[in-house]
Amino acid sequence: MDTAIRPATSFPLPQADLDSLGFRKGQIDRLVDLIERHIAAGRYPGCQIALARHGKLALFRSFGDAVTEPAKRPATDDSLWLLYSNTKVVTAVALWVLAERGLFGFSDKIADHVPEFARFAKGNITVLQTITHQAGFPNAVVGKDAWADHKRLREVVSNFPLEFTPGSKVHYHGLTAHWTLGVLIEAVTGKDFRDVIRETVTEPLGLANELYVGLPESEFGRAADMHEPKPKGDGFQPSADANAADWRKGGAPGGAGYGTARAMAALYQMMLNGGELNGTRLVSPRMLQYAIRNHTGDRIDEFMGMPMHRGLGPHLRGTTENVRGLGGFASPRAFGHGGVGTSYCWGDPDSGVSFAYITNNRLPDPWHSKRLDMVANFVHSAIL
Repeated sequence: MDTAIRPATSFPLPQADLDSLGFRKGQIDRLVDLIERHIAAGRYPGCQIALARHGKLALFRSFGDAVTEPAKRPATDDSLWLLYSNTKVVTAVALWVLAERGLFGFSDKIADHVPEFARFAKGNITVLQTITHQAGFPNAVVGKDAWADHKRLREVVSNFPLEFTPGSKVHYHGLTAHWTLGVLIEAVTGKDFRDVIRETVTEPLGLANELYVGLPESEFGRAADMHEPKPKGDGFQPSADANAADWRKGGAPGGAGYGTARAMAALYQMMLNGGELNGTRLVSPRMLQYAIRNHTGDRIDEFMGMPMHRGLGPHLRGTTENVRGLGGFASPRAFGHGGVGTSYCWGDPDSGVSFAYITNNRLPDPWHSKRLDMVANFVHSAIL
């Protein structure tokens, strides 16, 4: 479904066209055709994409259905999509801002700010080790009882047991690292991490109506439902857990954000523009140089089975043969993050291009990774 873009005054990226921003329209047409074929084949109910370059929005399109039950509701440009782990980058940006304000350093130990975190031999774990998935507790669990009770959350995080020596491995921490970072944000600010992310990132950038970590009930009507394959593989069904009110409102800082594709494209435009978007500076160029740097080299992420070239939030393409989501054709300096089985958002400093692709059915590999590579490569090959 192709719908009109709101006036430029209501969004920080003014609208332009593909030709004026240096894109091969034929390659973007192939991308659109691929998405439409996926939806027609029943791969996912709906999708949203956004493409931006040099501070302008080249493309913003919504496809298919946001909701399928009890009645179908078409996806629109106001639809908010579950970002899953794309949320990690939104949380990371808030941490960049707080670090620049002197509230903590990435070489600090978490326990410097949350003393009880030192339990169970975790006293020497640094913020950098945590955000780069080297902290040593990838499989710990934060139960529903702690999502809204942040005093309980701090206790749960402090009681995480170690599974390996911190720093000895790179192993993706699906939610645990960022629950820990949420507790850190609250410790250094004295505020709910969801409020801090809004006040430091989404509101200053003009994205507060399109990017949420902690979705208010007033916005539930805009939320696209997440889906999952049926057990027998014959189609998809809504995911009860992912669509639950407590998950939406809880705002898990590593996986429960909601947003539009153009909001994510705009967030990456800020990073590509040295920390500034539409006249608003969020962080410094030097902070970005530090944060979007390969801090883990070519070490294999033991969960992903390949090097992930971790920065402080996004990961980089690098020069290894394979990397998830950014596209094989990507510049080694391209950076971004994905959402499990659904999505990827990225920026390319060599071209100034940012791109967001978000769907609402959580699909397994190998199909998921293959389609992400094809989607990203259509965009990379469109850049002139």
